[in-house]
Amino acid sequence: MMAAHRAQWKGVLKVGEVSCGVALHTAASTSDRISFNLINTASGNRLNRVFIDSETEKPVEREEQVKGFELENGHYLLIDPEEIAATIPESDKTLDIDAFISCSSIDDVYFDKPYYLIPDEVSDETFALLREAMTKDKVAAIAHAVLFRRMRTVLIRPHDKGMIATTLQYDYEVRSAEKAFKRVPKMKIEGEMLDLARHIIATKMGKFDPATFDDRYEDALADLVKAKIEGRAVPKRKKVTVSKPNDLLAALRESAGMAKKSEGKNKPAAANTDTENGKQSGTRKTAAKSAASKPAQQRKAG
Repeated sequence: MMAAHRAQWKGVLKVGEVSCGVALHTAASTSDRISFNLINTASGNRLNRVFIDSETEKPVEREEQVKGFELENGHYLLIDPEEIAATIPESDKTLDIDAFISCSSIDDVYFDKPYYLIPDEVSDETFALLREAMTKDKVAAIAHAVLFRRMRTVLIRPHDKGMIATTLQYDYEVRSAEKAFKRVPKMKIEGEMLDLARHIIATKMGKFDPATFDDRYEDALADLVKAKIEGRAVPKRKKVTVSKPNDLLAALRESAGMAKKSEGKNKPAAANTDTENGKQSGTRKTAAKSAASKPAQQRKAG
């Protein structure tokens, strides 16, 4: 349950003279991914990171370290920690709504990190009123607040019984799409090729269900860890053959023919075909973590 997770930020959501107490909880986390430490193969001990002077090659203690801005190669402007701290904007713990916009009017390339926005118990009614009004009008809110030592712009959208607050990238942080696609030529596609491509898309329409998508790399790591703990042979990579059609039209016709065969089977859309894989993924991770929880001596003996 969400209540079990510590809030990342607490403050006030404010629009005009209406305000309510809220908290931000992380909506996505990588903490459940398998992680590794660097180990000394000779001693079996974990390694610690040490900062080395690039010229003298001697270790530098933390109290002797300071941040620097490079002016030119090998020359730096030193900045004291106190000077950096003085630039952090003062926080009044207010998530101040600047405007309401259409939910579809913002390019998601600006999306940074999502948080669940949850009211405190005193503000349940005010929060619900604002959420329902936004839902009825199909709008999102643009707000700003000092979050995690920086002034951030936040997109707030109704979601289930709460809201999602997504921090946004600044304009200077988003790279130009025009430059990225500069090499891509303008091409007019029509006729049979376009018809076949649209047919393939139509036969594979489905609904997005994140539970059906398998993190195959994470599962492979779990299998590797479990095999090593149990003393079994390490799983080998399966050989993948990549087709290289020379004729785009022929490839489209072949794909469309395969799609037609699958229509009669009333098979669920492709987006939902990995459900069993998703279940197996969770099972493998649990098994690997369970095996890893055994005492160190027992693991080495295996």
